[in-house]
Amino acid sequence: LAGMEFSVRRLAADAGTLFSRAVQFTEEKLGQAERTELDAHLENLLGRAEATKHWTERVMKQTEVLLQPNPNVRMEEFLYEKLDRKLPTRANNHELLGECMIDAGHEFGPGTAYGSALIKCGEVEKQLGSSEKEFIHSSAINFLTPFRNFIEGDYKTISKERKLLQIKRLDLDAAKTRVKKARAADARSAAETELRIAQSEFDRQAEITRLLLEGVSSTHAHHLRCLNDFVDAQASYYAQCYQYMVNLQKQLGSFPATFSSNNNALTATSSASVSVASPSLNELRSSSGPRKARVLYDYDAASSSELSLLADEVITVSSVPGMDSDWLMGERGHQKGKVPITYLELLN
Repeated sequence: LAGMEFSVRRLAADAGTLFSRAVQFTEEKLGQAERTELDAHLENLLGRAEATKHWTERVMKQTEVLLQPNPNVRMEEFLYEKLDRKLPTRANNHELLGECMIDAGHEFGPGTAYGSALIKCGEVEKQLGSSEKEFIHSSAINFLTPFRNFIEGDYKTISKERKLLQIKRLDLDAAKTRVKKARAADARSAAETELRIAQSEFDRQAEITRLLLEGVSSTHAHHLRCLNDFVDAQASYYAQCYQYMVNLQKQLGSFPATFSSNNNALTATSSASVSVASPSLNELRSSSGPRKARVLYDYDAASSSELSLLADEVITVSSVPGMDSDWLMGERGHQKGKVPITYLELLN
């Protein structure tokens, strides 16, 4: 019972303190009460911390929109992150388009110009999709996470200490008011003791707040490094995508000229072009010996079984039984590997 009585008294005291702070705050607003001003340096630091919080949040949100434009998916990702659960791996738009093109290419036949082109485009779309995933993953870790940590960690601590400073300031001003109002000597002495305690508590809290606010400078330095990481990730992502597309353009450009013209021209001239192109390849497949070929475009080997090529170099090619008809075996000195026929011009 005594314990309960004590807690009730304490509750009443707390309520009284909150009430007196509310009165002090209201009277300050109306210009009737004492108000201790924070020094200019502390005010500047507070303003800078608020601006840092505001812009960190905005840059972070806008980056999230860039990395995941779909708001529903963004909310789902955020929810999974909050629950510390792994997000189910889903294909992105590039990968879905790639799968669709590859399926269409197989439907029309990999041996046809259109089917083959669709498959090549589909494979590159899938490569773009996986590059995009890497870029998003790297940006989330090196850029978004530090920004989020500041908002949810450091800034929350700053806000908490700042609120405490506001409370200590209201208490200090209330103590100053009591000293002014005290008439009797003993009441005045008690009020002055209370004022000294309130002043030292306020000074201590102001110092803690100042130290935390000065730490925002190192936050800026850290966020600058994160910004550099983000720019590096973006630069390598776009460079990689550009390289994929340039290679794809070369591969598509290496189809016989009739394929790139309109359908009417294609029907009129395809039989002629096939009869011109066929003898050399048929000849190569029927002959036992290797032939020389000039390389038309640069080609980067996609695996260790292939040979990288440089435009205008001359290599030796031969037909290997059972090999895909779009490929030949190429040799350059001691190097050997598969090469795509569309990149070559056979020499007599």
